[in-house]
Amino acid sequence: MTSKTKLDSIDSTLQKEPLDVSEIRKDFPLFESREGAISESTHPPITYLDSAASSQQPRQVLSAMESYYETTHANVHRGVYAMAEESTRRFEEARSKVGRFINAPLPEVETVFTKNATESINLVAQTWGRRNLKPGDVVLLTIMEHHANMVPWLMLAAEIGFELRYLEITDDGELVIDDLEKKLEGVRLVGITLMSNVLGTINDISSIASMAHRNGAVVLADGAQYVPGMPTDVQALNCDFLAFSGHKMLGPTGIGVLWARKSLLEEMPPFLGGGEMIDDVRLDGFMPTAVPWKFEAGTPPIAEAIGLGAAIDYLEKIGMDKVREHELKLVSYAMNSLKERFGDDLTIHGPADPSRRGGVLSIAYKGIHPHDLAQVLDEYGVCIRAGHHCAKPLMRRLGVPATARASVYIYNDHHDIDVLSEALAKAGSLFGDAIT
Repeated sequence: MTSKTKLDSIDSTLQKEPLDVSEIRKDFPLFESREGAISESTHPPITYLDSAASSQQPRQVLSAMESYYETTHANVHRGVYAMAEESTRRFEEARSKVGRFINAPLPEVETVFTKNATESINLVAQTWGRRNLKPGDVVLLTIMEHHANMVPWLMLAAEIGFELRYLEITDDGELVIDDLEKKLEGVRLVGITLMSNVLGTINDISSIASMAHRNGAVVLADGAQYVPGMPTDVQALNCDFLAFSGHKMLGPTGIGVLWARKSLLEEMPPFLGGGEMIDDVRLDGFMPTAVPWKFEAGTPPIAEAIGLGAAIDYLEKIGMDKVREHELKLVSYAMNSLKERFGDDLTIHGPADPSRRGGVLSIAYKGIHPHDLAQVLDEYGVCIRAGHHCAKPLMRRLGVPATARASVYIYNDHHDIDVLSEALAKAGSLFGDAIT
């Protein structure tokens, strides 16, 4: 082999990996020595596979929040002194970053800060839903929804008396939409997850949204799992509302986002009452301020919004196309290697085609209860989630009480999947064949 051929071969190998995970991990304090905060003498190095619940945060996010607290901590929109104006500037700059990140037509106007995706969906239910839904109307959901996009509608339906209808799934975890036209009869709102937090299924909602719009319905997309790992364009998605959380996309907890079309936000009544969300208050009434601030009563999560802005800077520097490519390659490797090693002893719920799913693997292994499995894996430093994942109707559809869920992100690599595989094998040996 000539030197040129050898160099070409090396370049080709490097191009196969979209992300340099070893470099990325240097930005995350948890991975400085692989064991995180737990001493290796008492616990193995950490293999973090629970980003679908909460991702880790890079130093850039932590530093942005620390800088705010150390140099610019003042309430926003109120003070006229320089530090308060700088605090407001950073806060509103974060709003603009979030809006641009999802290609909002009007980033500074249509982006509402909440404390998480759950609050964002509740905001829609209690404002748009309470104003527009009446007895005889229908809200269409799917059985793969997180409780956050189910319980608020169940609560409101019990009060108002509208009907809840659900799209079913195939055994492979895909939505059944053959009868969508019929299901949409009388529907005022369609609530649908962009990516299942259990199955990993990525739902192509643009065509569903087009049909819903033709039938006079609005579309609420739950993007909590989708936005962290996929290039997101609300205009291409064709949705009317999008909810997501900061803590699943390298940001801090306590900050969420609701994007909505300006025309809808302007028609919706305020969600919470108090300071900041008003233009005027009199003894016999009040006038709300303009959007988006009319939905942000009281002191907002300023540092958390700034942290989310820094997380978006970090993800955009990497490139969301590369984030998705990395996630897809890692999921493909995990599905292939785990099935090859464990065969019929292991079930991975959801689509068999990795391109149809995000970075979530919900598994059943040798009849071992997911909580027992997660506990054993923890002994080997593997962090996964076990439970019903706030999706009990879906669990019943799958015929299981719970699943063990491993989820990957930008700081995971093939080694993490191999560690998971070894830990599963050891758990299988521990429980033996007695559990079936």
